[in-house]
Amino acid sequence: MHFFDSHCHIQDHRIFPIHKAVLKRAAAAGIDKVLCCGTCEQDWEKVAALATDYEMIIPAFGVHPWFVRDLSGKWYDKLENLLLKFPEAAVGEIGLDHLIKERNDIEQLNVFSRQIELAAKLKRPVSIHCRKAFGDFLKLIKHRSVIPCGGVVHSYSGSPELVRKLQSLGLYLSFSGSVTYDKNSRARLSVQAVYDNYLLIETDSPDILPSGYQGLNEPANLTAIVNSISFLRKSNPEHMAEKTYNNAMKLFNFYKD
Repeated sequence: MHFFDSHCHIQDHRIFPIHKAVLKRAAAAGIDKVLCCGTCEQDWEKVAALATDYEMIIPAFGVHPWFVRDLSGKWYDKLENLLLKFPEAAVGEIGLDHLIKERNDIEQLNVFSRQIELAAKLKRPVSIHCRKAFGDFLKLIKHRSVIPCGGVVHSYSGSPELVRKLQSLGLYLSFSGSVTYDKNSRARLSVQAVYDNYLLIETDSPDILPSGYQGLNEPANLTAIVNSISFLRKSNPEHMAEKTYNNAMKLFNFYKD
């Protein structure tokens, strides 16, 4: 089986010191590709180095809403230059988060919209974080032309009713270890509402461990998520692994129409 972890953070300070062992275990588990998402100016170079050293790593560079307040005056130029240096890179992790207690919604939206525009300019897909902010999100992403190369809402936490609207905008929906939690009924209903062609899987490692796992999360644990989603969708792991792999390869421009 082929597996594609469509969202993780190998550059994270908790996992980077052991990244060689983590990636070795990932390969042994059948993980062929991982999208390693940058979150701030300070970690972009680590993501770049990992992508240079490991063929399985696809880089993504972006400003996560948690780090909007930490930006330098040159962040946009740095981001554009990195994306030009890595033509295979996606734009991410970017987005909106209304669960942050001390935040500036206007500033968040401005940084998010500038990155969406940059992705369109450079013809790149986007990896999006959205928590309790789908109203503002949909005001910006009104139609497919805003994200002409598509994107993914990672670790989807929205309602099943919103799934069809997001798909109509060209957005894939990715599910993480939270879908394995018995009490997470909304995610479990949402994963059943997604069309096969818009479904992705991820670990979001080193966070969101699947149910029953301990320690740091890592890409090798993707198999547990596949098994849970397969059960919920009344499918089989082989089909789900292959389908989500092909979807991710298409979104991130390794398969052309």
